[in-house]
Amino acid sequence: MSVRESTPADRDTWSPEEVTAEAYAAGVQDVLGRALREELPAVRRAAELVARSFAAEGLCYVFGSGHSHMFGEEAFYRAGGAVRICPILKPPHMLHEGAVHSTVLERQSGHAGSVLDGYRLDGARDVLLVASNSGANPLPVEVAQAAKTRGLPLIAITSRRYAGAIERPGPRLHDIADVVVDNHCPPGDAFVTLGPGLPSAGPSSTVVGLALLNAIIVEALGVQLRRGETPEVFMSANMPGAAEHNSESARRMSEIVPHL
Repeated sequence: MSVRESTPADRDTWSPEEVTAEAYAAGVQDVLGRALREELPAVRRAAELVARSFAAEGLCYVFGSGHSHMFGEEAFYRAGGAVRICPILKPPHMLHEGAVHSTVLERQSGHAGSVLDGYRLDGARDVLLVASNSGANPLPVEVAQAAKTRGLPLIAITSRRYAGAIERPGPRLHDIADVVVDNHCPPGDAFVTLGPGLPSAGPSSTVVGLALLNAIIVEALGVQLRRGETPEVFMSANMPGAAEHNSESARRMSEIVPHL
């Protein structure tokens, strides 16, 4: 079963029995499989930038606002994740201090400076990954532009289709990124049709985007291995030796990663 491009109003027949867990799972599998196949060259290019940063003792910064802030949290201090990850986490632009307000802020210009305040952002060593499904909101675009001004290579995880469906002036994230990894998600994000006059359900961009994010990181660690370098990876806290291993890694990173 593939993701439907039509709505109930466009079709001759539709039944509530089509709104199932299986329909959502099939949609996720379809989009995720297509993204991982078709974006593999972009994933590898992004991984080269990340591996180069790791080798230079730099950081891969990860930013997203609204629900996309989860990209930073997923990559950070993660069992099986790279040590040299720094999320850009500013509570007003996340969800827990006010989801509605965070949406308002995301669509305003002029917040990039305060968002990046307190992070090193060294153009000679670091790289920035920005996740934005639509790629059209001013905040992620301006954060990306500000980081590029500082000399950082820019990786975007976004949906070109969604960006193209929005009638709003201004640049899109994929227009300014050095490497674009397309999540292949539909405009509006959700893809399970509920019925005439109802919004679709079943968001896709997080589950697909996080898989792409982790694919980039794993590929970057593999690049390091193939170059004879030693990747730095956090362990699950419940594994033997993890406490000492993770503590030492965190100690080394604590001066440049404020969230440790």
